[in-house]
Amino acid sequence: MRRQDYKENPTVMTNVQPSQTPAAARWVRIPNGTKVRHRHEGYDGHIDGLTEIVVGPNRNPDGKTQYRLNIGGANRRLVTEDDLSILLDGDNLVIMIRQKEPYRRSITLQLHSVLSEDRFIKPA
Repeated sequence: MRRQDYKENPTVMTNVQPSQTPAAARWVRIPNGTKVRHRHEGYDGHIDGLTEIVVGPNRNPDGKTQYRLNIGGANRRLVTEDDLSILLDGDNLVIMIRQKEPYRRSITLQLHSVLSEDRFIKPA
């Protein structure tokens, strides 16, 4: 139903959804347990969830979150997707904590669909 239909017939209501930004519409969340490296500071860790950010300029493509990055023990850092490289194993699959090969293969394909090739690296 078109938006103008309401003007033509006020008894008909349409369900108009606001359009998402292109980045948010294409965003694929990096799953918990995925091993990553901070692109600028060089430390490794794994994704430990999302945190919704109320203030501040740096956010994920969804416009409202940052990743919690577990860097060991009780240490966590908040980072955005742009700050991260995804770590790959010898078979070029995403390295994840406690996940089997079929799931890791699926996540690898999903992340490759939205991130550039230079965002995938093998640990040294």
